[in-house]
Amino acid sequence: MNETISSPVFPFSALVAQAPLQQALLLAAVDPSIGGVLVSGPRGTAKSTAARALAELMPEGKFVTLPLGASEEQLIGTLDIQSALRDGGVKFSPGLLAKAHLGVLYVDEVNLLPNPLVDQLLDVAASGVNIVERDGISHRHDARFVLIGTMNPEEGELRPQLLDRFGLAVEMSNCFDASVRQRIVKARLAFDAGPDAFRARHESEQASLNQRIHAARAALSTFDFDDAVHARVSELCIAAHVDGLRADIVMLRAARALAAFESASSVGVTHVERVADAVLKHRRREAHASSPDHAERESAPRETNAGDSDWGYLPPEPAGTVKVKQVRPLAAKKA
Repeated sequence: MNETISSPVFPFSALVAQAPLQQALLLAAVDPSIGGVLVSGPRGTAKSTAARALAELMPEGKFVTLPLGASEEQLIGTLDIQSALRDGGVKFSPGLLAKAHLGVLYVDEVNLLPNPLVDQLLDVAASGVNIVERDGISHRHDARFVLIGTMNPEEGELRPQLLDRFGLAVEMSNCFDASVRQRIVKARLAFDAGPDAFRARHESEQASLNQRIHAARAALSTFDFDDAVHARVSELCIAAHVDGLRADIVMLRAARALAAFESASSVGVTHVERVADAVLKHRRREAHASSPDHAERESAPRETNAGDSDWGYLPPEPAGTVKVKQVRPLAAKKA
């Protein structure tokens, strides 16, 4: 069912000390084929707040939650075979994948979902197409969304094969910096005390992000990768001892999305290095931690310190539960 969120959403641009997570989510919003974002960390680190905030920046503003007890049919949809036999046409009842199209599909505690369901989620997130087949009859539909999965490692891990299929990963942690904690709490209290006024103060930043995502999506096809970029990607992936070539492809796509988001003229090695940690964090082979090239692996740029800057990765602006929650749209034109 479609449901409009009655309470205002905390603005994405107002998130405090979450630069690595913000970057990963924005990259996935620019290019959903990156394959989704896995966010791990303890409770109370604003994982769901960030996911809902991103939905507001998406073309349709949809936020779809996949409950832990969901069935395969709830996820992918169903076909009415009797109707097809009787009328000669396919009657399709959409599932959550269809409802999440052009929005965000959020899975809390993704590590507790059955593995086959996670497989299907990741397949569709990467391809942008959902195919439902039953008794020789099939139906396909577009399903381009940003998949955001969250998990608390203390409650169990994902199989390495599934970890590898998430495009990007960010690890959240408890904050023990007093000044940063105070900024986070003050922002939350200000929002709770007057959400409309708080949102109004961030309206221009929100509109800018919305427009930049839209422009970056349109510009993706204009970018190419030169030999230096390919060489750096290979170097980083080899040093991390990743399995297969998925990491290389995701790293190129993430670097391209970052270049497009920042309105760069081309994809550069610096773009690769700035996305490397999110691409490799969940793919590094720990068995090689003591190998001679471990130091080289660690040369990949690390995440921005949470206390350094909320927007350290963004350039200055140029002058001049089966619930589909509809987030209140932005004032700016939609993508």
